[in-house]
Amino acid sequence: MKKLFIPFVVISVFGYGQSAQILEIQHLIDARKFAAAESKAHELISRDDSDIAAIEKLGDIAGHQKQWDKAVSQYKKLIVLSPRSANYHYKYGGALGMKALEMSKLKAIGLVDDIKEAFHTAATLDPEHIEARWALVELYMQLPWMIGGSKKKALKYAQELEDLSKVDGYLAKGYVYEYADQPNEAERFYKLAVNVGGSVTCYSKLVDLYEETTKEPNKAISTLEEAHKAHKRNAMHYQIGKVCAKYNVQLDKGEACLRTFIKNHSVKDGVPIEWAYYRLAQIYRYKADKDNATKWIDKALAVRKDFKQALKEQEVIKTL
Repeated sequence: MKKLFIPFVVISVFGYGQSAQILEIQHLIDARKFAAAESKAHELISRDDSDIAAIEKLGDIAGHQKQWDKAVSQYKKLIVLSPRSANYHYKYGGALGMKALEMSKLKAIGLVDDIKEAFHTAATLDPEHIEARWALVELYMQLPWMIGGSKKKALKYAQELEDLSKVDGYLAKGYVYEYADQPNEAERFYKLAVNVGGSVTCYSKLVDLYEETTKEPNKAISTLEEAHKAHKRNAMHYQIGKVCAKYNVQLDKGEACLRTFIKNHSVKDGVPIEWAYYRLAQIYRYKADKDNATKWIDKALAVRKDFKQALKEQEVIKTL
């Protein structure tokens, strides 16, 4: 028993050391130190050219830098080395898809079959792979019908998502119907997602439907207010103010929300402060308050001189 135990310990220590190195590479990726991360990954591969974990990191590094040819090359190595890994097929399909987006439509058509095959393989290998099913939903909706686009197939994978996760399924069906220009059905499923999941993402999809697709700003505002009650995020004050400014509705509420956002602003809000200044200037322009509109647009441009939307707004304010 002892003789058997010794090599097991050696293997475990080697595995631990490699995992620590992979973890170090991931930390470098997270810090966006891609050159250093790539160097360490190549160091591992120089010792073992079939080091799957290191090859995957090289693919990830390339993907983070939108170097899709490099990412495709590394992920293709992975599916050769480990053909039963659903996640490697998913990553390969994703990199191909991103590459296709940067090509002419005519050239991109040549990648469609490979993208489909990769996502289908991932979904088949792992019956619970949520990301692959989401990719198939989006792929079948975005492809023109003459090269394989199909609402019916998209709904099939949306149903598979629902079977795995009610929230993902409802969001996927909402996406399908919104893309298919069936906003009432999209609204129904997004509301189901909100009721079941209630996450910021669920609320955001419903807000986006009202704001961008159906052009119903008052519904967007009331949904954002409901979301704020549930999640207490300062960024939602900005979102309310933005909708008010964009559609020239509920201006007093928009003004109050933007002032609250500015007062409590921090980096974690995810919205640069100059955007709040810009939206506040818009609201004051709608109120025909040139002095305050000028004050806030000047503040926006003091933060960022090349703020194109603010520069355009400044010219409009001058005409008041």
